[in-house]
Amino acid sequence: HEIYDPCAPGSRLGVTREQWDQQMRPEILELLDGLHFHTLCEQDSDDLEKTLRAVEEKFGDILPGMKWLNMGGGHHITRPGYDIGLLEKCIIYARDTWKLQVYLEPGEACALNAGFLASRVLDVTENGGVKNAILDTSAACHMPDVLEMPYHPPLFGEQDVEGAPYVYRLGGPTCLSGDVIGDFGFAAPLEEGNLLLFGDMAIYTTCKNNTFNGMPLPAIYVRRENGTTERIAAFGYEDFRRRLGGE
Repeated sequence: HEIYDPCAPGSRLGVTREQWDQQMRPEILELLDGLHFHTLCEQDSDDLEKTLRAVEEKFGDILPGMKWLNMGGGHHITRPGYDIGLLEKCIIYARDTWKLQVYLEPGEACALNAGFLASRVLDVTENGGVKNAILDTSAACHMPDVLEMPYHPPLFGEQDVEGAPYVYRLGGPTCLSGDVIGDFGFAAPLEEGNLLLFGDMAIYTTCKNNTFNGMPLPAIYVRRENGTTERIAAFGYEDFRRRLGGE
């Protein structure tokens, strides 16, 4: 995920030890009570271990004077197969070696594979041998990570495009030609009004969506443990107008 790599050459994030030595002054150091690093993106604890070794090599002499160390996000703690034991070892090592409090920011892991985005087929067209299904959901507005990473969002009931009898390119209704979610395989032809259900939509879908082209934001529902469903948020034109300075 190159776009999310904070350690990429020329990154605007973070500071190297060389920069630290050149610019850090005692009066500034006195203001610091902790250090933060963030090098992971959907990765296992073995990558955290590698990072921690590098942090110790570069900043091990600084950490004993700190009160806390923030190990950032990108830890896929809730993913099947994640090595929790190694994560614990890394935390304990940092805590005991430098006598400080350790923090993690496992944002995505808190809602991994949770949440659905329900969408309806508005129209089906064909151009150059490609069947396009236009949805009331937009990649650019409702799931921008699909375009930024990019990635193929899970769709309930989809089939592998290589063997599926019907393949459609799913896209949004905006004027952006690249507003395309991707190619998906189906067991039956799509028709206007069909309901499609995308998965793993509880994280960056809700916090990064926008109203480009006047696209409405999806309402948010929660399904309770007793099986009931409750709408907890809805958005309309007034929300769009207010964001742009309207009264």
